[in-house]
Amino acid sequence: MALSSIEIGQAAELRPIGAIAAGLGITDEHLVPYGRYKAKVPLAYLETLTDRPLGRLVLMTGVSPTPAGEGKSATSVGLGDALRRIGERSMICLREPALGPVFGMKGGAAGGGYAQLAPMEDINLHFTGDFAAIQIATNLLAAMIDNHVHHGNELGIDVRRVTWRRVLDVNDRALRDIVIGLGGTGNGYPREAGFDIVVASEVMAIFCLATSLADLKERLGRIVVAHTRDRRPVRASDLRAHGAMAAVLRDALAPNLVQSLEGTPAFVHGGPFANIAHGTNSLIATRSALRLADYVVTEAGFGTDLGAEKFVDILCRSSGLRPSAAVIVATVRAMKYHGGVAVGDLTTEDVAALERGLPNLERHVHILREVFGIPCVVAINERAEDTEAELDALVAGAARFGVRAVRARHFAEGGAGAEDLAREVVALCGDRPAEASGAVATSGDGLRFTYTDDASLWQKMKAVATRIYGASDVTASTAVRAQLKRLEEEGYGHLPVCVAKTQYSFSTDAKLRGAPTGHVVDIREVRLAAGAEFVVMVCGDIMTMPGLPVRPAAESIDVTDDGRIVGLY
Repeated sequence: MALSSIEIGQAAELRPIGAIAAGLGITDEHLVPYGRYKAKVPLAYLETLTDRPLGRLVLMTGVSPTPAGEGKSATSVGLGDALRRIGERSMICLREPALGPVFGMKGGAAGGGYAQLAPMEDINLHFTGDFAAIQIATNLLAAMIDNHVHHGNELGIDVRRVTWRRVLDVNDRALRDIVIGLGGTGNGYPREAGFDIVVASEVMAIFCLATSLADLKERLGRIVVAHTRDRRPVRASDLRAHGAMAAVLRDALAPNLVQSLEGTPAFVHGGPFANIAHGTNSLIATRSALRLADYVVTEAGFGTDLGAEKFVDILCRSSGLRPSAAVIVATVRAMKYHGGVAVGDLTTEDVAALERGLPNLERHVHILREVFGIPCVVAINERAEDTEAELDALVAGAARFGVRAVRARHFAEGGAGAEDLAREVVALCGDRPAEASGAVATSGDGLRFTYTDDASLWQKMKAVATRIYGASDVTASTAVRAQLKRLEEEGYGHLPVCVAKTQYSFSTDAKLRGAPTGHVVDIREVRLAAGAEFVVMVCGDIMTMPGLPVRPAAESIDVTDDGRIVGLY
C-alpha cells in the first residue's frame, strides 16, 4: 500500500536546521531556531548580504487548475532538488500554507510525495506563527478604528465609510458580512462590517512586498481605513496604529528556513492567494535566497493569468526582480478537464479530450513568451493513472506551440525524477540575471509588462482582461466607475491593478474551461491597497472569505494519543 504524503514526510530523516543553514554559509549565531528543523534568519544578518550578486530566478506557474490543483509546489520542490542533483547551488522559495485550504479543499500545501518540504505538519499547521501575527496586526487596526469612534471620533470618521475588514485564517462564509457593535452604547456604534481570510488582507500584501522593517512600518501607516463625511481619507498613521502593528510583525518579517526531504534549503515566508491577492511569497525571502544560491525556484499562485501576471506587473515592476525563466506545470488530468471531462472521469484514458484541452496550455505559453517575454518550459507532472498515449499527446501538443514539454516524476521519485527538467531550466536561464539594471524593472530590461504606469486604472484593467484573459471588454456599474475616478483624483492612478477572480477559468465564470475568448469581465468591487501599492479589482463572484466544501479536509485530520498528526495530506 502506497504511503501518504504525510507518512513519507514523517518517515524521512531530516538534518538539523543548523546543518542546512551551514550549507548556505549561515552560522548558528545568525539563526533563531524554532525546534530542531525550522528557524528564522534575522533581517540584520540578511542585510549583510546586500553586496552579493543575485543568482537566477525561476518562476513556477501553471495551467488553469482542476479543483485539486496540479502540483506546482511539489514541482517547485522537485526542481530545487533536481538542480542540486545535477551540481547546481539551488534554493526554494514558497508561500506559507493558509489554514483555510489546509482545513478545506487541499489538506496541505508543502508539496507532496517525495517532493515536499519538511517538517510538513509544522509548515501546514501554525508553523512559526507568521499568519497569527498578520491576523493580530490587522485586527488591532480594526479595533483601534472602532475604539477611536467610540471615544469621540476626533478624526470625524464616517462609520458608513469604514473599509478596513477584520481577518481570520479559516474559511468561514458566515463572517463575510456581519453587523458589529450591538448590545448598547458600551459596545460602540453598530455598523456593517465583515471578515476576509488572512491571505487576502492588505497587511499580508504589505508583509510580502516590504523591503525592510522601516519600509513595512511606512507602508502600514499609508493604509487607508476609512473616509470622513467630506470624503477625506483616514489612514492607519492618523490613528497612530502603524507602530504597534509593525512591532507585532517584527519577528515574523524574518524568513523561515526549512528543508526538502533531500536537504535542499527553502525559505517559506508569507502567503497571499493569487485568486484574491497578489500570490507571491515575501520579497525579502526571494531576494535573500538569490544572494545565497545560484538558482532560486519560486512559485506564483495558480496559472499565468493570476500568479504570474501579478508577479510581473506588481512585484517585478516595483522591485526590479525579473525571472530568468519560467516553468508551466501541466498535467494530463488538467488537459482532459479543459477538454470537457467531468472531475469524476479524469482517471479514464481520453486522448481526444486531452487534445481538446490543449488550447488552455497554449494560452498560458503565449502569456509568458509573447506578453511578458519570459522563456519557458512545460513540466508534465506525471500521475500514476496517466497513460503513455496521453503523455505522448501532451508532449506533441506542446511542441506544436513551439515549447518543450518535459515529463517529470518528482512526486514518486524525488529530485531524480526531475533532472531532465532541471537541465532544461539551466539552459533556458542562460546568463540572464534576476535583477534589472535599475531599481525598478522596465520593459527595456527585457521583461515586458501588461500595461504602462501612466495608463488609467480602467485601461490597466482592460489590458489585463484583453491581453491576458482573452476577453473582449470590461464592464462595471456606475458606482464602481465613479470610485475608480475618485481614486485617480486622489493620486492613486499610477498604481498597478490586482485582479481577484476565479482560478479555474480565463474568464470570471469558473465553468468556462479551455481558452475562452470574447467574454466580458465585470468589475464588481474596487478596493484600494495604498500601503501595498495596488488597486484590487474584485471580479465575478470570487469571495475574499472562502467557504468550506461539503467534505472539508478537516474531517480527516487527527492527532494520535502520542501526539502524531495524521490525515493531513
